[in-house]
Amino acid sequence: MQRTLVLLKPDCVQRRLMGEVISRFEAKGLEIVAMKMIRITPELSRQHYAEHVEKPFYRGLEAFITSAPVLAMAIEGLEVIRVVREMLGATSGLKAAAGTIRGDYSSSRQMNLVHASDGEEAASRELKLYFSEEEFCEFDSVMTPFMRAGDES
Repeated sequence: MQRTLVLLKPDCVQRRLMGEVISRFEAKGLEIVAMKMIRITPELSRQHYAEHVEKPFYRGLEAFITSAPVLAMAIEGLEVIRVVREMLGATSGLKAAAGTIRGDYSSSRQMNLVHASDGEEAASRELKLYFSEEEFCEFDSVMTPFMRAGDES
C-alpha cells in the first residue's frame, strides 16, 4: 500500500468540481484517509514548491495557490502514486487525454485543478506539510474484498 497527497486546487474549489474529482478516486477503489480544506499561505507554498521558488514562474504559481481554499487529501491504495497521476492526465489540460480529470475539466497548464505527489519521497515530504500523524484515519473498508483480490495487497 502507498499513500499520496492530493490537493484540489483553488480552481477546482471555485468551479465546484470537488465532488466530481473525489468521486473518481472513490470509484477507483482508493481510500481517502485524511481530508481538510485549508488556505495555503505564502510560507506553505514556498515549502511545498521549494524546487520552484527561484524560477520565473513561481510568483504566479504562489499567487494562484494562495488565492482561494484548497482541499488537501491523503489517499491510499495499491500503486496509488502512479494510479492517481494517470487519473489526472498530463499537466496541461489542453494536452491531457479525454477521460482523465484534467482532460475532462481543464484547459490550462496552471489552472489544472489537482496536484498529486510525483513519487514516494515527494509524497512523504508533502503529506507531512499538510497532515499530522493524528489526522490520518486508517480503517478496513468493507468494500476491499470487492475491489481487489486478497493476494493483491
